[in-house]
Amino acid sequence: MTEPTIARIALVDDDDLFRESLSLNLGDEGYEVITFDRGEPALDFFAADGSVDIVLLDWRMPKLDGIDVLRQMRARGIATPVIFLTVLSDQIYEEAALAGGALDFVEKSRSLSILLKRMRLILDGTKGDAVKGAEEAEAGGNATMHRLGELELRLDNSRAFWKGKRIDLTLTEFNIVKLMSTRPEEDVSYREIYDLVHGKGFVAGYGPSGYRANVRAFIKRIRQKFRSVDANFACIENYPGFGYRWGKGENPAQGGDEDGLDTGTRNGMSEDMLINGAAAE
Repeated sequence: MTEPTIARIALVDDDDLFRESLSLNLGDEGYEVITFDRGEPALDFFAADGSVDIVLLDWRMPKLDGIDVLRQMRARGIATPVIFLTVLSDQIYEEAALAGGALDFVEKSRSLSILLKRMRLILDGTKGDAVKGAEEAEAGGNATMHRLGELELRLDNSRAFWKGKRIDLTLTEFNIVKLMSTRPEEDVSYREIYDLVHGKGFVAGYGPSGYRANVRAFIKRIRQKFRSVDANFACIENYPGFGYRWGKGENPAQGGDEDGLDTGTRNGMSEDMLINGAAAE
């Protein structure tokens, strides 16, 4: 008898040798792998109701590159977890991938064991959420709505509303808002938000400054979406050098845009000074 597969993986990469090698290695580890040499056939697969547990996506491909594939997936409501697997190592690519809705970004030079660990973190998180949801449904719970001031989160379908208007958040962005708003006035660290996105135990490729930059990119995008319906939105407040909190929005300066850096200071110290002097989180 054949053993059941761990999960079903879509591998989208135009490099024939790399695609063949990785698919064989993943198959040996117990994964079922479906391969695509370009983005277009992968999108056709999803359009025909094809489903997988994780998409491994190359960035540079002919005609339709990886970030465009991801955007089209999310625009079509395809929420399958995506890991970018690419030779591009510049942080700007990683930030763009995460802001676009990817859950991870792994350089092709990293070992297979690193990729397997990060895939497992995603799969464990997905399965954990499914089990939790089933338990709540079985218990007949009413935990399908969270309200805080003008914020309304519909937990059953991951929809967010502000002052009655829909905020078009990705699933990752929704979970970040949920994390902070269910703990109002409580400081939430960069590390905790980063772990929410990647899973606990994920090792940031660029150390503390790297994962802070990634979290800032998410927060900036979330703020922009809320401000598209309310220009005065300021509930996501900065805690320079530490993280963020969901506040009452009474101090607009604390909810200012960052453009890569927190704008606030504490006790006359810039954030760079706070980061360099802070203990590891």
